[in-house]
Amino acid sequence: MKDLRLLLLLLSVILCGAVSADDLLTGQVIGTEVSVDYSTNGRTTTVNTCKDAFDGDLNTFFASYDRSYTWAGLDLGSAHVITRVGWSPRNDGQGEKRVLLGVFEGANRADFMDALPLYLITEKGKIGQMSYADVDCSRGFRYVRYVGPSDARCNIAELAFYGHAGVGDDSHLYQITNLPTVSIHTKDGVIPYDKQHQIVSQLTIISDGGTKLLSEPGTTRERGNASRNFDKKPYRIKFDEKQHVLDAPAKAKKWTLINNYGDKTLMRNLLAFELSKRLGMPYTPYGTAVDVLLNGEYKGCYQLCDQVQVHKNRVDITEMTPEDNSGVAVTGGYLVEVDAYAQGEKSWFRSNNRNPVTIKSPQEDSITADQRNYIKAYFNKMENDLDRYLDKNTFLRHFLVGELSGNTDTYWSVFMYKERDDDTMYTGPVWDFDLAFDNDNRTYPVCNKKDYIYRSGGSCAGTLKEMVDLFVLKNSKSQTLLLDIWDKARHTDLTEERLVAYIDQMEAELEASQKLNFMRWPILNTKVHQNPKTWGSYAAEVENVRRFMKERLAWMDKRLGYTYVPSGIEEVEVDMNLPYEVFTLSGQAMGQRLEGLKAGIYIVKQGQTTKKVVKK
Repeated sequence: MKDLRLLLLLLSVILCGAVSADDLLTGQVIGTEVSVDYSTNGRTTTVNTCKDAFDGDLNTFFASYDRSYTWAGLDLGSAHVITRVGWSPRNDGQGEKRVLLGVFEGANRADFMDALPLYLITEKGKIGQMSYADVDCSRGFRYVRYVGPSDARCNIAELAFYGHAGVGDDSHLYQITNLPTVSIHTKDGVIPYDKQHQIVSQLTIISDGGTKLLSEPGTTRERGNASRNFDKKPYRIKFDEKQHVLDAPAKAKKWTLINNYGDKTLMRNLLAFELSKRLGMPYTPYGTAVDVLLNGEYKGCYQLCDQVQVHKNRVDITEMTPEDNSGVAVTGGYLVEVDAYAQGEKSWFRSNNRNPVTIKSPQEDSITADQRNYIKAYFNKMENDLDRYLDKNTFLRHFLVGELSGNTDTYWSVFMYKERDDDTMYTGPVWDFDLAFDNDNRTYPVCNKKDYIYRSGGSCAGTLKEMVDLFVLKNSKSQTLLLDIWDKARHTDLTEERLVAYIDQMEAELEASQKLNFMRWPILNTKVHQNPKTWGSYAAEVENVRRFMKERLAWMDKRLGYTYVPSGIEEVEVDMNLPYEVFTLSGQAMGQRLEGLKAGIYIVKQGQTTKKVVKK
């Protein structure tokens, strides 16, 4: 039988014009034990087993009883560097497409907890014929396997691994696309199933074109609220020890994998984060697009992101201990979330103004009664005197991100924080923009509305709408500052040219990954979540965001009563020997000197001459 297999595979290689310099590897067949007997649709261990994937016969096949996370492979007895893989699908009407997104892996543990990807199949298979792919992975593996794609029962007729003996090295590893590859393997193959149970995992990130590897133990669980209802699940990963992940500023244990299922551009959250940075929010969560594998199964394009928490380089305030119960110590720091889902949390309260507030830090398992009573009393005090206790800079910048992106959910969930010995409540970071940029059928098209989105169908927790009205629309100081913030950003980072260029850049970076994502989740022509329309292609989905961004900039200018002059602002020199007065574009007097003022555009009145001046 072994000679027959070698002969058949050799003939297939010759017919396909493929030549391998390394040997066809053999070993003990391993894999999912329970297969399906299609004659009865029942469980079996004698028919269609994983051994049939290595018997040299393209007419036999392995088909598992379970539909997903099943596999067939070899124990090679010692480490081998794999240089080539081959496969042929089951000979039936569905076989050719059943191998799409199938994944080859190598490991040195029998449970595959330390597995690394070797290759992901991106093309249909060929019935009665082997297909081959070169492997770009320098590490040697004792155990190798093929993991069938989701809902395919593996259904593979024949597999082949080529290579040579050796432990190899980690100089170059396989990365699915240009994006970093995040590969998660869980103990005993348990798939995360809720937000409470943390499944023991090995967390692996391959980046920099396969030249950089982070692989550490940790845990995985589901995360999110409404997003957990989608077939493509969101996850929270937690390393056992703090890690520097990719180019993120924070060294931390906790990270999120945002699924972006209803956002068919896969970029709305990242674009909103970019707006947050350009509008000068003190902290914007780190985020980057990645490809995700779970127990060898391709899950799609995700967003690897900070966990919003009290942490250096995240919400950088004092982290409290259970001993901080009096004096200055009990005053902070606190991280809270005004959250429509607060009632489902253990640590929360309802304010006097009926706002539901989750206490994020101190955490529910460590917060004391004194701390809870303090932050509840302080929050009520802040609500009663917003002008004194609520920081205008962060609240207004947060407001502008939500309105510029047209985010329906801006005030469905709002993070706020308070530092120790600081009597001010700050707003941020921004979060959750999958329904922004014209992606919500309840508010589409956003730019046709005459008022801000939070007043025109936006979702608001508690009485946040009334709070925003008081603080933004009915406060003259806020209105003046709002216009100043907008003016500075509008002439620097919020030009149409720069924002469109950023969208173009993201589209190019996501091109390879989005193709695989929508192969895994074929929803481009299906309305999911709150999609108002289906645009028919990825390029059309992105063009919708590009169109919205252009329209929204003009809409915001009009709503703010602001005139944007993209090029006619003359940089002029001020005669410092003559007296002059300085005003903001909104008319606020700034004194009689430009020195000491932040960079921006000002109105300078000198004698009978009034000019716009750019201060750099």
